[in-house]
Amino acid sequence: MKKIMLPFAMVAVLALIPFAGVQYAGLDYLFGVVIPYAAAVLFIAGFVYRMVDWLRRPVPYNITSTCGQEKSLDWIHHDKIESPSKPWHAAVRVLSEVLLFRSLFRNNKAEFSKGPDLVYGSTKWLWLGGLVFHWSLLVIVLRHARFFFIMVPGFAESLDQLDSFFDITLPAFYVTDALALSAITFLFVRRVSDAKMRIISLPTDYFPLFLLGGIVGAGVLMRYIAKVDVMAVKDQMLRLMSFSFDPPAEIGALFYVHLFLVCMLLLYFPFSKLMHMGAIFLSPTRTMLNNSREKMHVNVWRQPMKIRTYSEYEDDYREKMKKAKLPLEKE
Repeated sequence: MKKIMLPFAMVAVLALIPFAGVQYAGLDYLFGVVIPYAAAVLFIAGFVYRMVDWLRRPVPYNITSTCGQEKSLDWIHHDKIESPSKPWHAAVRVLSEVLLFRSLFRNNKAEFSKGPDLVYGSTKWLWLGGLVFHWSLLVIVLRHARFFFIMVPGFAESLDQLDSFFDITLPAFYVTDALALSAITFLFVRRVSDAKMRIISLPTDYFPLFLLGGIVGAGVLMRYIAKVDVMAVKDQMLRLMSFSFDPPAEIGALFYVHLFLVCMLLLYFPFSKLMHMGAIFLSPTRTMLNNSREKMHVNVWRQPMKIRTYSEYEDDYREKMKKAKLPLEKE
C-alpha cells in the first residue's frame, strides 16, 4: 500500500503547491513564466543528453530480436518485418511497434490452473488499454496545438472536430478525455488487482499514472466545471512561445495546477521509464538488420590475439621438460 500512497501523496502535494501559491500568495509569474521556461529547458537538455548517451554506447554484436525466417535462399520465404534485412524493413518494424504495439498484441500470459498445468492466455486487454492510453494522449497533445499558434493549424481543427463528433454537451464533449481517464484507470487497476503485478510494481510505476491522471483531470475540470478564460490561456501560451517574460493575465488557480503538473512531467520525463518514447528508436534489438548470412559482423572490442607456437613454448620450457622427462621435438 505504501508503494501506491506515496506517489499519490506526492502528486496531491504537487497539485496543492501552485493552487496555494496563486490563490493566496499571488505567485502567478513564478508558475506562469519562470517554471514553464525552466521545465522546457531541462526537458530538452535531459532528453538530448539521454539520447546522445545511448547513441555513444557501442553495440559490438548483431543482436537483432527476431521471430521470423531470416533472408536465405530465394525459394525460402523471407519474413521482411520480423527478420529485417534492409533499412526500410527495420523502419517498418519500429513504426509498427511505435504506432500499433505489434509485439504487445502477440504477448501472452502464463499462469497455473488447477493442478500442475501451465496455461497460456491472451493479454489483448493490456494491448488495447496501452494503445488507447497512448493514442488518446497523443490526440490531446495535438489538439492543444491551437493554443500555441495565432491561427489554429488545420490538423488541430480537424482533430478537434473529430474528437467532439458526439456533440452532446456544451462545451463539446471530447472522446479522448474519457478514453484517457479510462485507460489510466485500467492500467492502475491492472497493477493493484494482480498479485504478481503488485509485487514487481514500484512507486515509479504508479507516479506517472497519478501525474498523468492529475493533468487530464485538471484539464477536464477546467473545460466542463470550473471554466477558465480560454483566450487568456492562449494569450499566455503565445507569450511563452514568443519567449516573452511579461507577467501573465489573471486566469485562475486551476489552470496553474494543470500547467505546473505538466511542467513536473517534463522535468520527470528524461530521468524515468517514460524515456522509452525515444529509446524505441535506438533499440538495437529492433533497429539492427538480421543479415548475418550476408555480412560478417566483427566485434569492434576484439583485441588482436598473440599466437604462440609449440616450438616457442618448447624453447621457453625445454630444461624443465627435460627434468620432467617429457618428450621433446628437438634436443
